[in-house]
Amino acid sequence: MPQATAKDILKQYFGYDAFKEGQARIIDSILSRRDCLGVMPTGAGKSVCFQVPALLFTGITLVISPLISLMKDQVQALGQAGIRAAFINSSLTEGQIWRALDNAQKGLYKIIYIAPERLETAEFIEFSKNTPVAMVAVDEAHCISQWGQDFRPSYRNIADFVDALPERPVVSAFTATATPKVRADIIALLKLRAPTALITGFDRKNLFFNVQKPDDKFAALLRFLRERREKSGIVYCSTRKAVEEVRERLIHSGYNASRYHAGLSDAERHGNQDDFLYDRASIMVATNAFGMGIDKSNVSFVAHYNMPKNMESYYQEAGRAGRDGEPADCVLFYSGQDVRTNMYLIDHNDSASYPDAQTERLLKERDRQRLKEMTFYCHTSDCLRAYILRYFGETAPHFCGNCGNCNAHFKEMNVTDEARKIVSCVYRTGERYGLKTVIDVLRGSKSEKILRWGLDRVTAYNASNLPEKSLRDIANHLVLNGFLRITDDEYPVVKLGARAKELYNESFSVSVKLARDERKIAKIAKSAGKASAAGISHSVNKALFAKLKALRRAIAGEQNIPAFVVFADSTLTDMCIKLPQNEEEFLRVSGVGQVKLERYGRQFLDVIGGFLKNGGADDDAAKALH
Repeated sequence: MPQATAKDILKQYFGYDAFKEGQARIIDSILSRRDCLGVMPTGAGKSVCFQVPALLFTGITLVISPLISLMKDQVQALGQAGIRAAFINSSLTEGQIWRALDNAQKGLYKIIYIAPERLETAEFIEFSKNTPVAMVAVDEAHCISQWGQDFRPSYRNIADFVDALPERPVVSAFTATATPKVRADIIALLKLRAPTALITGFDRKNLFFNVQKPDDKFAALLRFLRERREKSGIVYCSTRKAVEEVRERLIHSGYNASRYHAGLSDAERHGNQDDFLYDRASIMVATNAFGMGIDKSNVSFVAHYNMPKNMESYYQEAGRAGRDGEPADCVLFYSGQDVRTNMYLIDHNDSASYPDAQTERLLKERDRQRLKEMTFYCHTSDCLRAYILRYFGETAPHFCGNCGNCNAHFKEMNVTDEARKIVSCVYRTGERYGLKTVIDVLRGSKSEKILRWGLDRVTAYNASNLPEKSLRDIANHLVLNGFLRITDDEYPVVKLGARAKELYNESFSVSVKLARDERKIAKIAKSAGKASAAGISHSVNKALFAKLKALRRAIAGEQNIPAFVVFADSTLTDMCIKLPQNEEEFLRVSGVGQVKLERYGRQFLDVIGGFLKNGGADDDAAKALH
């Protein structure tokens, strides 16, 4: 019998006929025993890149993963596909750990998920020296870099562990978020040998990006959620207090919302996470403690109630929407208070550990710079997708047609006079104040601070009658384009930029896209939301989709597993399109492998057959979906 190929494994266990972009190249590299680095966006299929070779290698594959929840989900999904795998972490008893290691030595498992800290334990070191290790796959590899957003010191021990093995395995590393500096760190610190480096791109074309600056954030959130009543999504908040407040208000507004933050007990966090995964709660309100490695495919929206500290975190968190490839929405509700909150979190980060004072100073400067880049994202009137792609080192067109800015949230205005007033105010106040103070001077504030500092006597005092929000937007445009600059100090100060003098050339003019009326913005966002909220294709019969979804829910309930582990929404959609009527046709459905055919094929074929026998008429099922 000929040896199975990577494509055979993909179809047999995962149910797909072809690899996604980049997967085949990485898998071929690993199978030729060459190290690799894969930078692939969420939903691009990173796990398949190491799971397929693991099934073809002689020996086991160790997958180093940062979170217990991720290990549990991956092992559960592999089990559903007919692949025996195990995880070893602190959630197991010593007896369970020894049993898992013993089974692995007997060849019962091809893949073992472990936390990086496990590599330092005596029993695991002993196990790995007496068991053939074919590959070490490092998931969320950006955790190894102190320049990454999730630095985890224990990742630094991976290279030493690999060096200590009797025979060096292939080392593969994967992440969704890595700037060029972080990528270089991953290669160096993991000691990857002439690795195949594949960056498939950061563009998630199915995600609609939007930034709003509402006067009332919660009212804006309710408007956003009203169009997505039947959808599952995440609302991120920057503090535990905000999580509690938003979740409580959502419940009072009739939404089935759960919560997740580090202040809850382990039991409640795990229970709430399961409620979300198993669709018992449609909305998860959480801090950034939630989500890394959560493999829930049907998240249709991610709303940021507060601005994150950096673009890496935002991209990673927003990227948890639309893993199934369906249209999904990513909205960020911005306010100036978000900047102040994040500055405080940067300067009072009790969970961070620094080797010395100089490193602490450098990393905090880095964090303040990244916060500045995140703030610019919230203020730019250019394409939001292009901003994200350029941040991660990609070239991008200036118009994507699938973000709030490209969908005409802004109107062009000549603001040359106001720009000159702002620059003049910065100069005449000695380049010693923050942007809020500069704007207060321009608007003629009579606050105690302005009067005490004598700023009411500078010539720029009371020079503008524009609203604070408009002045701030113009000032941020001037910063983005080099007319002004903001220092990286703990208390940022506005100074003149390299291009400041250009403003005083009589022929020079400044045009800025300023936000239209908030009600118009909400209307545009609402129409965009309706387009993505449609979810399943118009060519799919909604009644049949509802019946398949109900069957999937019943099977998942019986087995106590999340519904998407049985079949993803995209697989149900493909069933509705292809309408298979026998096992051979059912195997042609995307996402159906041999094991799932044997487990579930007859039940789903019966539902499809019954539906076709009735001529496809089932209004009750269609109503159930809505």
